[in-house]
Amino acid sequence: MGETLYEQDFYSWAFNQANLLREGKFEQLDLSHLVEELEDLGNRHYDQLESRFIQLNADLLKSQVQDWKQTNSWRGTIRGQRTAIAKLLRRNPGLESRLDEAMRESWPEAKDLAIVQYLRQKKGGLT
Repeated sequence: MGETLYEQDFYSWAFNQANLLREGKFEQLDLSHLVEELEDLGNRHYDQLESRFIQLNADLLKSQVQDWKQTNSWRGTIRGQRTAIAKLLRRNPGLESRLDEAMRESWPEAKDLAIVQYLRQKKGGLT
């Protein structure tokens, strides 16, 4: 069996699906792949939220042990992550129902990241 357009050329497949939707040709849609891609799109937003929490929490942890680094730049980095999280939630209000989950899942990685960056900095490297 030959490859489908989805497998051969995702870009063309996506625009083909959009055109079929626009034209109301629902019976021609590749529903299984379309559903899969829509779910993946939503998951990417969640992954972005989790990634922002990892960086924010790592920075907050480091700020607790590196008082000398409490500069405007440091505070700006933390503020930037908070702003990005707020913007992501404004644009995707449905993510609010997963905030606790994202925080819980991001914490171990944030802790590990903070430790690695702190130890690297103590040895004289860059964070």
